[in-house]
Amino acid sequence: MFYSKKPKKGKQLKLERNLVTISDSKSIISEQFRTIRTNITFSVTDQELKTILVTSSIPGEGKSTNAANIGVVFAQEGKKVLIIDADMRRPTLHHTFRLPNIDGLSNVLVRKQTVQKVVQETSIVGLYVMTSGPLPPNPSELLASKTMEALLRIVEQEYDLVIFDSPPLLPVTDAQILSHKCNGTILIVDMNIAKKEDVKKAKLSLNNSQAKILGVILNNSALPRNHYHYQYK
Repeated sequence: MFYSKKPKKGKQLKLERNLVTISDSKSIISEQFRTIRTNITFSVTDQELKTILVTSSIPGEGKSTNAANIGVVFAQEGKKVLIIDADMRRPTLHHTFRLPNIDGLSNVLVRKQTVQKVVQETSIVGLYVMTSGPLPPNPSELLASKTMEALLRIVEQEYDLVIFDSPPLLPVTDAQILSHKCNGTILIVDMNIAKKEDVKKAKLSLNNSQAKILGVILNNSALPRNHYHYQYK
């Protein structure tokens, strides 16, 4: 049996921030995240989809916010979901979910903690988070380690879906390493800052790592009023 940390009795979990799927679940954007959920579900037909990597070509394209919102809508569907902050260089998920980041992924990968001890519960039913933990000097090596393989086997057994929030593809190799281990990868592209050449390089790096690209989420796209702000192809 797999246990997660629970809030102390009498204490209310603080609300997550900046997650439209919680603050305005009936909005057009929330509906688009539910559409993304449907598309992800139907994107893989020949295997069970257990692990998804969310990444981008460069920093600041909204991958962490998208990963969190995708996790929320899958949990709202009734699935048991774990989001892992695999960005051990600039982690943000603990801020998004207002969780402590004392122990997390890095502690497990150096075998100082168990998976069971570092998973934290959120206020969304069915949604759990593993924060990054302390920043290690060698995140790429840790993600490529056999301990990471063992972690994957554990979380795949316990959760319906595991979402990895990784660093962007072009500056470091972390996302490439993880994309090879995950069932599918989603690429976030911010229409305001992403350059076409960078997106092409990001796709090439995913192809080189034999990643299965599930799709692209266009973030902050400027569309006519009768269109949505997010699209998934």
